Amino acid sequence: MEINTLCSVEKPGMFTTIQDAGRIGYQSKGIPTSGVMDAYAFKCANVLVKNEGTEAVLEMTLTGPVLHFHRNALIALTGADMKPKLNGVQRRMWKSFYVKKGDTLTFRGAAKGARTYMAVHGGVYADEILNSKSTYVKAMIGGLKGRALQKGDLLFREEKKEERPTPIALHPSLIPSYSDHVNIRVITGPEAQHFTKESLDRFFTSSFQVTNQADRMGIRLQGPMLRHTNGADIISDAVSFGTIQVAADGQPMILMADRQTTGGYTRIAHVITTDLSKVAQLLPSQTLCFQKVDIQKAHQEILEEKKLFKQMRFARLCQ
Repeated sequence: MEINTLCSVEKPGMFTTIQDAGRIGYQSKGIPTSGVMDAYAFKCANVLVKNEGTEAVLEMTLTGPVLHFHRNALIALTGADMKPKLNGVQRRMWKSFYVKKGDTLTFRGAAKGARTYMAVHGGVYADEILNSKSTYVKAMIGGLKGRALQKGDLLFREEKKEERPTPIALHPSLIPSYSDHVNIRVITGPEAQHFTKESLDRFFTSSFQVTNQADRMGIRLQGPMLRHTNGADIISDAVSFGTIQVAADGQPMILMADRQTTGGYTRIAHVITTDLSKVAQLLPSQTLCFQKVDIQKAHQEILEEKKLFKQMRFARLCQ
């Protein structure tokens, strides 16, 4: 395997980091999983450039970087449409294409959705920390020196063998649309009984708005007050990607990729794994509703998604 310079960063964008599937197996040591926020877009990007599903990508938030390429490469862009242009010419999202040495890739701000992913054939190179390349800024580990990209940074690519895959596009039926209101499926949480019946009913029948307090750690929501029967505090217990906590103010917060590993607030519900990508693309002022499903449905959705990506890898769902 060779490590070669892929591109230089002329502008970093608002918050662009290197991420992969995450740091699995270390939460018991207090280390968050981190990794991509939108796993669906991440996996699709890797499929489109013929990578294994866990190769590291760039995750761009709200606005993308300006990248100047130092060598030819096959790349793909998925997630929020930041109107990418290659040398000033518009390029399609959810489709792989070749960039050449000397090319410049630019982005605008996302109108719909919050995060865009760029995969490159061979993967974005970074040192592995605890079996992951994912950037966790609070601990300054992973990615590029444990931080978001900065002007002047160099990005590298892993070249495992000489090959030139054919560019492909994802079938239009598989491309998600990012709307101003989404329905999010959840299973009830271990402290659901700590809320009044009226509040539980309100949780599943009301709309909640995304506030400005939304990042890779969590997304605070604003909506009808959810009342506890005996206070918001619990003995600190495990939380994970998608846990919905409700503090004493009665407002829910969805914990995301860089969340803490334990929490001391009541857990009213948990977002099912396959709907986390929808949550990851929400912008402030957008709204969501929660729909209750059982654990069997959550498992079924995971199996269906795995089947879908298996079909993608055999190019049955690509063009």
